[in-house]
Amino acid sequence: MNPVLSFVNIKKAYHDEGEICPALDGISFDVCVNEIVCIMGPSGCGKSTLLRIINGLEKADSGTVREYPENEGGSLSAAMVFQDHALFPWLTIYENIVYGLRLSSHRVPEEELKERAEALLSLTHLDGFSDSLPHQLSGGMKQRVSVARALAIRPDILLMDEPFSALDTFTRRELEDEALRIRKETKTTVITVTHNPEEAVYLADRIVILSERPSVVSDILTVDLPHPRNPVNPDFIRLREEIIRLIRGKS
Repeated sequence: MNPVLSFVNIKKAYHDEGEICPALDGISFDVCVNEIVCIMGPSGCGKSTLLRIINGLEKADSGTVREYPENEGGSLSAAMVFQDHALFPWLTIYENIVYGLRLSSHRVPEEELKERAEALLSLTHLDGFSDSLPHQLSGGMKQRVSVARALAIRPDILLMDEPFSALDTFTRRELEDEALRIRKETKTTVITVTHNPEEAVYLADRIVILSERPSVVSDILTVDLPHPRNPVNPDFIRLREEIIRLIRGKS
Protein backbone atom coordinates (compact mmCIF):
# COMPACT_ATOMS: atom_id res chain seq x y z
CA MET A 1 0.00 0.00 0.00
CA ASN A 2 1.06 3.60 -0.59
CA PRO A 3 2.09 5.66 2.44
CA VAL A 4 -0.06 8.65 3.30
CA LEU A 5 2.50 10.02 5.76
CA SER A 6 5.85 9.08 7.28
CA PHE A 7 7.45 9.90 10.60
CA VAL A 8 11.11 10.55 9.79
CA ASN A 9 13.51 10.65 12.76
CA ILE A 10 11.13 12.60 15.02
CA LYS A 11 12.79 13.88 18.19
CA LYS A 12 11.14 15.74 21.06
CA ALA A 13 12.33 16.79 24.52
CA TYR A 14 10.70 18.69 27.35
CA HIS A 15 12.25 21.08 29.85
CA ASP A 16 11.59 20.47 33.54
CA GLU A 17 13.10 22.93 36.05
CA GLY A 18 16.07 23.55 33.80
CA GLU A 19 16.62 19.90 32.94
CA ILE A 20 16.14 18.48 29.46
CA CYS A 21 13.91 15.39 29.47
CA PRO A 22 14.09 13.53 26.13
CA ALA A 23 10.74 12.01 25.11
CA LEU A 24 11.04 10.87 21.49
CA ASP A 25 14.47 9.85 20.21
CA GLY A 26 14.22 9.37 16.47
CA ILE A 27 10.79 7.90 15.70
CA SER A 28 10.41 6.62 12.13
CA PHE A 29 7.58 4.65 10.53
CA ASP A 30 5.06 4.91 7.68
CA VAL A 31 1.27 5.03 7.75
CA CYS A 32 -0.47 3.77 4.62
CA VAL A 33 -3.67 4.90 2.93
CA ASN A 34 -6.87 3.56 4.59
CA GLU A 35 -4.83 1.78 7.25
CA ILE A 36 -5.53 1.60 10.98
CA VAL A 37 -2.24 1.98 12.85
CA CYS A 38 -2.22 1.59 16.62
CA ILE A 39 0.58 3.11 18.70
CA MET A 40 1.38 1.35 21.97
CA GLY A 41 4.13 1.42 24.57
CA PRO A 42 4.89 1.98 28.25
CA SER A 43 3.11 4.81 30.04
CA GLY A 44 4.71 8.18 29.36
CA CYS A 45 6.65 7.06 26.27
CA GLY A 46 5.24 9.79 24.01
CA LYS A 47 2.41 8.05 22.18
CA SER A 48 0.00 10.98 22.49
CA THR A 49 2.81 13.40 21.68
CA LEU A 50 3.09 11.85 18.22
CA LEU A 51 -0.61 12.49 17.57
CA ARG A 52 -0.25 16.08 18.76
CA ILE A 53 2.69 16.61 16.42
CA ILE A 54 0.64 15.36 13.44
CA ASN A 55 -2.23 17.67 14.39
CA GLY A 56 0.01 20.69 14.88
CA LEU A 57 -0.70 20.96 18.61
CA GLU A 58 3.02 20.43 19.32
CA LYS A 59 6.18 20.79 17.27
CA ALA A 60 8.96 18.25 16.98
CA ASP A 61 12.42 19.47 17.92
CA SER A 62 13.80 17.79 14.82
CA GLY A 63 12.72 15.35 12.16
CA THR A 64 9.82 15.50 9.74
CA VAL A 65 6.26 14.31 9.37
CA ARG A 66 6.37 13.77 5.63
CA GLU A 67 3.04 13.95 3.83
CA TYR A 68 2.26 12.37 0.49
CA PRO A 69 -0.47 14.71 -0.81
CA GLU A 70 -0.19 13.24 -4.28
CA ASN A 71 -2.17 10.30 -2.85
CA GLU A 72 -5.00 12.58 -1.75
CA GLY A 73 -4.87 15.42 -4.26
CA GLY A 74 -3.63 18.11 -1.88
CA SER A 75 -2.35 18.89 1.60
CA LEU A 76 -3.47 16.38 4.23
CA SER A 77 -5.96 17.27 6.95
CA ALA A 78 -6.25 15.58 10.34
CA ALA A 79 -8.85 15.61 13.10
CA MET A 80 -8.54 14.40 16.69
CA VAL A 81 -10.84 12.36 18.93
CA PHE A 82 -9.76 12.64 22.57
CA GLN A 83 -10.29 10.37 25.58
CA ASP A 84 -12.67 13.00 26.95
CA HIS A 85 -15.38 13.76 24.39
CA ALA A 86 -14.74 17.51 24.92
CA LEU A 87 -18.21 18.54 23.74
CA PHE A 88 -19.54 22.01 24.46
CA PRO A 89 -22.26 21.37 27.07
CA TRP A 90 -24.34 24.42 26.05
CA LEU A 91 -24.48 23.47 22.35
CA THR A 92 -26.85 20.96 20.79
CA ILE A 93 -25.44 17.82 19.21
CA TYR A 94 -25.95 19.40 15.78
CA GLU A 95 -24.04 22.54 16.77
CA ASN A 96 -21.22 20.48 18.32
CA ILE A 97 -20.82 18.51 15.10
CA VAL A 98 -20.66 21.56 12.82
CA TYR A 99 -18.62 23.72 15.22
CA GLY A 100 -15.31 23.12 13.44
CA LEU A 101 -16.87 23.78 10.05
CA ARG A 102 -18.17 27.15 11.24
CA LEU A 103 -14.60 28.11 12.18
CA SER A 104 -13.18 26.98 8.83
CA SER A 105 -11.50 29.58 6.65
CA HIS A 106 -13.54 28.12 3.78
CA ARG A 107 -17.07 29.17 4.60
CA VAL A 108 -19.48 26.26 4.34
CA PRO A 109 -23.06 27.20 3.37
CA GLU A 110 -25.71 26.49 6.01
CA GLU A 111 -27.48 23.98 3.79
CA GLU A 112 -24.28 21.99 3.38
CA LEU A 113 -23.68 22.13 7.15
CA LYS A 114 -27.08 20.58 7.66
CA GLU A 115 -26.49 17.90 5.02
CA ARG A 116 -23.13 16.91 6.49
CA ALA A 117 -24.48 16.83 10.04
CA GLU A 118 -27.46 14.70 9.06
CA ALA A 119 -25.22 12.26 7.19
CA LEU A 120 -22.87 12.00 10.17
CA LEU A 121 -25.72 11.56 12.65
CA SER A 122 -26.88 8.65 10.50
CA LEU A 123 -23.35 7.27 10.11
CA THR A 124 -22.79 7.26 13.88
CA HIS A 125 -26.31 5.96 14.66
CA LEU A 126 -27.39 9.18 16.37
CA ASP A 127 -30.47 9.89 14.27
CA GLY A 128 -33.05 11.81 16.28
CA PHE A 129 -30.55 13.39 18.69
CA SER A 130 -29.70 16.50 16.65
CA ASP A 131 -31.41 18.86 19.12
CA SER A 132 -30.28 17.07 22.29
CA LEU A 133 -27.69 18.48 24.68
CA PRO A 134 -24.60 16.45 25.70
CA HIS A 135 -25.84 15.84 29.26
CA GLN A 136 -28.82 13.97 27.80
CA LEU A 137 -26.56 11.37 26.14
CA SER A 138 -24.72 8.34 27.52
CA GLY A 139 -20.92 8.22 27.57
CA GLY A 140 -20.82 6.05 24.47
CA MET A 141 -23.16 8.37 22.58
CA LYS A 142 -21.03 11.38 23.51
CA GLN A 143 -17.99 9.67 22.03
CA ARG A 144 -19.96 9.01 18.85
CA VAL A 145 -20.67 12.74 18.65
CA SER A 146 -16.96 13.38 19.11
CA VAL A 147 -16.20 11.06 16.19
CA ALA A 148 -18.90 12.74 14.07
CA ARG A 149 -17.45 16.18 14.85
CA ALA A 150 -13.98 15.01 13.80
CA LEU A 151 -15.32 13.51 10.56
CA ALA A 152 -17.30 16.66 9.73
CA ILE A 153 -14.21 18.34 8.27
CA ARG A 154 -13.67 15.26 6.08
CA PRO A 155 -10.13 14.62 7.32
CA ASP A 156 -7.64 12.48 5.46
CA ILE A 157 -6.43 11.12 8.80
CA LEU A 158 -8.48 10.47 11.94
CA LEU A 159 -6.40 10.62 15.13
CA MET A 160 -7.80 8.86 18.20
CA ASP A 161 -6.16 9.26 21.62
CA GLU A 162 -7.56 6.47 23.81
CA PRO A 163 -11.13 7.41 22.89
CA PHE A 164 -12.74 4.33 24.47
CA SER A 165 -10.66 3.94 27.65
CA ALA A 166 -13.22 5.56 29.98
CA LEU A 167 -16.09 3.36 28.76
CA ASP A 168 -17.34 0.07 30.17
CA THR A 169 -16.35 -3.16 28.43
CA PHE A 170 -19.58 -3.62 26.48
CA THR A 171 -19.81 -0.01 25.30
CA ARG A 172 -16.14 -0.03 24.33
CA ARG A 173 -16.56 -3.11 22.15
CA GLU A 174 -19.65 -1.59 20.54
CA LEU A 175 -17.73 1.58 19.66
CA GLU A 176 -14.75 -0.42 18.40
CA ASP A 177 -17.12 -2.12 15.96
CA GLU A 178 -18.55 1.29 15.04
CA ALA A 179 -15.04 2.63 14.40
CA LEU A 180 -14.30 -0.26 12.04
CA ARG A 181 -17.57 0.24 10.19
CA ILE A 182 -17.03 3.99 9.86
CA ARG A 183 -13.45 3.50 8.63
CA LYS A 184 -14.73 1.08 5.99
CA GLU A 185 -17.51 3.43 4.85
CA THR A 186 -15.46 6.65 4.84
CA LYS A 187 -12.12 5.12 3.75
CA THR A 188 -10.36 7.30 6.32
CA THR A 189 -6.83 6.53 7.50
CA VAL A 190 -6.78 6.07 11.29
CA ILE A 191 -3.95 6.44 13.81
CA THR A 192 -4.97 5.50 17.33
CA VAL A 193 -3.30 5.29 20.73
CA THR A 194 -4.33 2.72 23.31
CA HIS A 195 -3.00 0.96 26.42
CA ASN A 196 -5.29 -2.01 25.75
CA PRO A 197 -3.59 -4.90 23.85
CA GLU A 198 -6.92 -6.55 23.04
CA GLU A 199 -8.27 -3.31 21.54
CA ALA A 200 -5.12 -2.96 19.44
CA VAL A 201 -5.43 -6.46 17.97
CA TYR A 202 -9.19 -6.01 17.46
CA LEU A 203 -8.81 -2.77 15.47
CA ALA A 204 -5.39 -2.42 13.91
CA ASP A 205 -3.79 -3.42 10.64
CA ARG A 206 -0.40 -2.72 12.21
CA ILE A 207 0.73 -2.05 15.78
CA VAL A 208 3.74 0.22 16.40
CA ILE A 209 5.35 -0.41 19.79
CA LEU A 210 7.51 2.28 21.36
CA SER A 211 10.19 1.73 23.99
CA GLU A 212 10.27 3.59 27.28
CA ARG A 213 11.57 7.14 26.97
CA PRO A 214 13.60 8.37 25.31
CA SER A 215 11.40 6.42 22.92
CA VAL A 216 12.31 4.65 19.72
CA VAL A 217 10.24 2.25 17.61
CA SER A 218 11.08 -1.13 19.11
CA ASP A 219 8.65 -3.35 17.18
CA ILE A 220 6.03 -3.19 14.43
CA LEU A 221 3.50 -6.03 14.34
CA THR A 222 1.24 -6.79 11.39
CA VAL A 223 -2.22 -8.04 12.37
CA ASP A 224 -3.08 -10.41 9.54
CA LEU A 225 -6.48 -11.51 10.85
CA PRO A 226 -9.77 -11.11 8.96
CA HIS A 227 -12.62 -9.00 10.32
CA PRO A 228 -14.70 -9.53 12.36
CA ARG A 229 -11.99 -10.63 14.79
CA ASN A 230 -12.70 -13.06 17.60
CA PRO A 231 -10.82 -12.33 20.87
CA VAL A 232 -10.85 -16.03 21.79
CA ASN A 233 -9.27 -17.08 18.48
CA PRO A 234 -5.85 -18.67 19.22
CA ASP A 235 -4.05 -16.36 16.77
CA PHE A 236 -5.75 -13.34 18.35
CA ILE A 237 -4.67 -14.48 21.83
CA ARG A 238 -1.12 -15.14 20.62
CA LEU A 239 -0.80 -11.60 19.25
CA ARG A 240 -2.29 -10.07 22.38
CA GLU A 241 0.16 -11.96 24.59
CA GLU A 242 3.05 -11.02 22.29
CA ILE A 243 2.18 -7.33 22.73
CA ILE A 244 2.09 -7.70 26.51
CA ARG A 245 5.45 -9.47 26.47
CA LEU A 246 7.04 -6.83 24.24
CA ILE A 247 5.76 -3.86 26.26
CA ARG A 248 6.71 -5.42 29.59
CA GLY A 249 10.16 -5.93 28.14
CA LYS A 250 10.39 -2.23 27.29
CA SER A 251 9.23 -0.86 30.65
